[in-house]
Amino acid sequence: MAFVDNLQLLPTVDHLSALDLLDPQGQVVATLHNQPGQAGSLRVYAALADKHGAINAAAAKEGLEIYAEHTADALAHPGKHPNIDRLIHIRDEGLSLTVVKQAA
Repeated sequence: MAFVDNLQLLPTVDHLSALDLLDPQGQVVATLHNQPGQAGSLRVYAALADKHGAINAAAAKEGLEIYAEHTADALAHPGKHPNIDRLIHIRDEGLSLTVVKQAA
């Protein structure tokens, strides 16, 4: 399935304005906003956090499947898709990020 199809299977995030990704030291390493250009990634990351409790290697693997054709593009063009690049790094390094959701 294509990313757009996978995205429709995920819960909506209308109740969120953003989410922060925190490293093990509690430092914010990224913020995804509920705005054009980031809303899809916000939806993916929020669903992964709900299911896995964090963005860990298992969540990252699932996220890369959700991103579908965009994952292949990210692998071919590192830096073009930072939210996918992050998942690749988490999967490959066995890292984990805590998710803090910000209500709308």
